[in-house]
Amino acid sequence: MRKILFCFLLLQTATLFSQKNNYAQFVNPFIGTGGHGHTFPGATIPFGMVQLSPDTRIDGSWDGCSGYHYSDSVIYGFSHTHLNGTGVSDFGDIMLMPTMGEPQLNSDQYRSPFSHKNEKASAGYYAVKLDNHNIDVRLTATTRVGLQEYTFNQSGKANIILDLNHRDKLLMGDVRIIDNQTIEVLRRSEAWARDQYVYARMVFSVPMQITNVRNNGFAPPKNTDTFFAGSQLAISFSKEVKKGEKILVKVALSPTGYEGAKKNLLAEMPDWNFDAVKKQAETIWNIELSKIEITTSDKDKKTIFYTALYHTMMQPNIAMDVDGLYRGRDNELHKAEGFEYYTVFSLWDTFRGAHPLYTLIDKKRTADYCNTFIKQYEQGGRLPVWELASNETDCMIGYHSVSVLADAMAKGIKGFDYEKAFQAAKHSAMLDHLGLEAYKKNGFISIDDEHESVSKTLEYAYDDWCIAQMAMLLNKVDDYHYFIKRSQNWKNIFDNQIGFMRPKKNGGWDKPFDPREVNNNFTEGNSWQYSFFVPQDIPGMIEAYGGKDAFEKKLDAMFVAPSETTGREQVDITGLIGQYAHGNEPSHHMAYLYNAIGKPEKTAEKVKYILDTFYKNTPDGLIGNEDCGQMSAWYILSSMGIYAVTPGLPVWSTTTPYFDKVLIHLEDGTTRTITKKTTADKLKNLGLNADVVVVNTNASDKIVPVPVIEAESKAFKDKQTITIRSGDKEDKLYYSDGSASQKQFVPYTKPVTIGKSAVIRAYAENNGKKSATVEASYFKKENDWTVTIASKNHSQYHAGGPDGLIDGILGTENWRKGDWQGYQGQNFEAVIDLNKVQSVSQIDARFLQDSRAWILMPVKVDYFLSDDNINFKPVATVINTLDAKNTDVAIRSFKAAFKNSTARYVKIVAYNYGKLPDWHQGAGGDAYIFIDEIQVK
Repeated sequence: MRKILFCFLLLQTATLFSQKNNYAQFVNPFIGTGGHGHTFPGATIPFGMVQLSPDTRIDGSWDGCSGYHYSDSVIYGFSHTHLNGTGVSDFGDIMLMPTMGEPQLNSDQYRSPFSHKNEKASAGYYAVKLDNHNIDVRLTATTRVGLQEYTFNQSGKANIILDLNHRDKLLMGDVRIIDNQTIEVLRRSEAWARDQYVYARMVFSVPMQITNVRNNGFAPPKNTDTFFAGSQLAISFSKEVKKGEKILVKVALSPTGYEGAKKNLLAEMPDWNFDAVKKQAETIWNIELSKIEITTSDKDKKTIFYTALYHTMMQPNIAMDVDGLYRGRDNELHKAEGFEYYTVFSLWDTFRGAHPLYTLIDKKRTADYCNTFIKQYEQGGRLPVWELASNETDCMIGYHSVSVLADAMAKGIKGFDYEKAFQAAKHSAMLDHLGLEAYKKNGFISIDDEHESVSKTLEYAYDDWCIAQMAMLLNKVDDYHYFIKRSQNWKNIFDNQIGFMRPKKNGGWDKPFDPREVNNNFTEGNSWQYSFFVPQDIPGMIEAYGGKDAFEKKLDAMFVAPSETTGREQVDITGLIGQYAHGNEPSHHMAYLYNAIGKPEKTAEKVKYILDTFYKNTPDGLIGNEDCGQMSAWYILSSMGIYAVTPGLPVWSTTTPYFDKVLIHLEDGTTRTITKKTTADKLKNLGLNADVVVVNTNASDKIVPVPVIEAESKAFKDKQTITIRSGDKEDKLYYSDGSASQKQFVPYTKPVTIGKSAVIRAYAENNGKKSATVEASYFKKENDWTVTIASKNHSQYHAGGPDGLIDGILGTENWRKGDWQGYQGQNFEAVIDLNKVQSVSQIDARFLQDSRAWILMPVKVDYFLSDDNINFKPVATVINTLDAKNTDVAIRSFKAAFKNSTARYVKIVAYNYGKLPDWHQGAGGDAYIFIDEIQVK
């Protein structure tokens, strides 16, 4: 009772406050619901567990990731969980849909058209008219409870459909009938997060009767049953209504169990006053939005600003019950003591701007996030990468939770255990997965080691700098030196001859190289968009480019380059200014790099252009995915004249403030004022602990970059010439070919020629300091065959050229490393010249399938033989037996053995699957054939 009374008094106070400061009126939840923003317009409160919103898409399409897209005209229902601006579909739990007449349980029957003219949304509220049967729907929410109100404007049988087979895959659903107004629901599902648990307690405002059930349980369901379970489960609840009659539904969520949902409902929504709940949601929004007050006469800009602030506060989401119970990363139940437990951490995006924003205006939640990370480390074995619903999706790259931890520590935020945070960070950085084993050993990741090798090397290096800062704050000197050296590993993939970060393969630079090419060596980007990601060592990066003038020219060149990319089409790369892509996160800090070379006017020019051009008060008002608040956080910070180029460094990079006046109300009760006349020094130290000292790299900790080993190809027929070089003319180079006569390293003075298979190892030395050792393997082919390919491979999937099909080097399941040749929308055809007529009795070609990536086994493979390369006779056909719906990455040998024949030429024809079928996410697109090795005996 004391708790309820306290909350009531708090809300009374908040209501009086919000009446004077109604910032919620400037929120337009439809911003980002069109274009590629991937936002949703439904009802939620700041950082709430419930996101109650309409679903207009159930197909998992790219622009339907949030469940809603403004271009749609049909609503399937209203579900209670949604993701804000991500690039992968998930959530959509506990979907309800009101209908009239005989209840239908198929989505194409219960869906309804709607019109945007009959749709409204504001902070904490959503309303729409369903054209079918003229039903008005209103939605609002508390932290853990959604409230729906349906007004039936016709008399007759009213139905409320509960469909658990909505959007993601239902692993198991339970529905327990408590009484004619109360039911309990478990929805256990699989999508991006592989094992999600959502419990719900659902209460109708009036008695309802079960009228239809779809269920694949052990026994045929009856409407009188009180328990239903299965991986197919939908139920209709019905009641005769008069014209204008309302039915309300409360749905409380819990990650822990039915009892948790019950407790959450009783604590947060004991009655049925829709308008009071709506007002409470608006009040809570006003409390959060009032943390930053802006002064501007431009109403659109005010709407853009407060909607952006709103979007940054839609996640991370509370993931515990009112009593602190939560489901941990070990799938066990735990209780949060002294902090609140959260989920939905899109860290590859949000470490850049959203989390630094939270350190300014939300220190308490920042500490809660840090405590959540520590618990996830303790329960799951490592810090989160992209955590969702107690699952690690391992989406994106890096271990950027260390950035959030280091930034909080550097800014003096209290409320979490610094020592535990450091131990979690160090442990996560010392694992051997996701390319880390090669990174630790060699100082960089190669294409041979792991896909997205350039991006991973760069982002690991930044994260290592963050760990070094944590170590220094804790006086862990040895750890500091170890990680500060690792933080310079970016130098090992920087080609100073051309001025780009560049992928390496087999000890040398991968060729051909096009800095505009989007390929599997980068994460959602290309070399232009990653060649400036050294936030931990900006002076070193400028020096590597040749000094301030050269660096300025390079930045200028990026902004004026042609605004087209080559290689793979990447839907994330939008908002191009030259090769700067504001629609995706790797570019977000780049405009501020001009500050580092004394050209703040160029930073100001670029930032103002982006603020003016890429943020609008329209449904397509975001130039790219919102990405859990990062796109909006950039706007919030930049409009105030600050940005966190280097999270973990307790100062801001600055520019000219966008608005006439900004007031930032901090948690300690003080206020910071920003105007267009505020000096850069005042902006840099905005609300931060000025006593914190960050130690940067000194000369003794600098590394010597690894040398580059280069040759014409990895496999050769007779002899191979190998050169070794480094980027510094003062380096001394040493190498070994592993032969009996050269077990030890010897000085490299001129190119080396080998006549047999060998492993070349090399390192550089400068002023007594050694680089890591780099290694390259070369194979002498066992035959003198050649291969002619009639098909045209995709430019990214060439495996080093035609000889890659007969070099004896076998590709692995990780096809993104570049060992496979890929052919899209066409059959594969090639002829191998054995160089003389010889006996042939077996042909074997290896193919790969990864159906989620559009790579499917060929339908069949035909083999032919010829003596003259003109007249071919068929000798074998191998039919594919692997189901295209099998989503596991698989390699299959299409081996054919036949009666001994003689031939000089062998032809292989592999028949493409064709257009992707309706059940596939890429339906209508062209399938790939991936082939690696052809063997003839």
